[in-house]
Amino acid sequence: MTRPTPSDTPPTPVSTPTDTGPTPMATSRHAGVERDASAPGDMPPDITVDAFLGGRVEAVQPARGHHRAGLEAVLLAASLDGRISGTVVDLGAGVGVAGFCAAARCRRARIVLVERDAEAVACARAGLARPANQSFADRVRIVAADIAAPEAERVEAGMGRDLADHVLLNPPFYAGASGTRSPARARADAHVLGAGGLDSWLRAAASVLKVRGGVTIVFPAAGLAELIAAVGRRFGALDLLPIHPRPDEPAHRILARAVKGRRASPRILPPLILHGAEGNAFTKPVEAMLRDGRSLASAARGWHRPRARSS
Repeated sequence: MTRPTPSDTPPTPVSTPTDTGPTPMATSRHAGVERDASAPGDMPPDITVDAFLGGRVEAVQPARGHHRAGLEAVLLAASLDGRISGTVVDLGAGVGVAGFCAAARCRRARIVLVERDAEAVACARAGLARPANQSFADRVRIVAADIAAPEAERVEAGMGRDLADHVLLNPPFYAGASGTRSPARARADAHVLGAGGLDSWLRAAASVLKVRGGVTIVFPAAGLAELIAAVGRRFGALDLLPIHPRPDEPAHRILARAVKGRRASPRILPPLILHGAEGNAFTKPVEAMLRDGRSLASAARGWHRPRARSS
């Protein structure tokens, strides 16, 4: 389930050359996203094809609404060390942007996308078939399943225990009683936490993770207390990375990473600043992460800093 990207600045039109000839492809660019305004004629008008990581990844997603992916999805993928191997599971994967970007960056990893919404699953399957994604398509598997379903159902669907070395989570941002609920159920489900709250997401993550496997979550800074409490029930060695729109503004997102089966004190890392004090441009390290697929550690130096050995 992907979440709405914070609108730091409206999209601005650019022209990007296609791979097949000199005719420019009209795109709109925002938070590392380039929209193909000249998508194939058989594409429904309410569906767009968007490019990420400078065109290394393409996603098929609704033209509007809460299943659209952007900044948070790319940040989750960038949080992984590009040298990792093993299996990465993206729970609530939406249209697949975080998982696709992870597959493009981590060439030795296998990716499992788990999503319950039928429209999002269909978009993910269509996206995986895009020519731009064929370099990693054979390492990506899409599972249609509800993470809140009983474990037996999840296992039958392909979410077995000890499946993952890494889990990515971009859970709904709001509790059921807060925010303005979308009139369409699919849109509402995409940004409203269910009855189990954040705990149900972390329970599913703990179930599929191997011991010493890691989970990375992006969540609103306003939900920090809930995030710490929910993570602490099942994981340890918590790292918190505050994400600030600008140097003089409060954090609006938190990127959290924790480890199953490890005990260590939490750390609050130096923040990631998205924009400079003036203008709408991303900082150069953030731009390199969004456009070139650089790791989060290149923009937030403390992210991959090792911890001292502990139990």
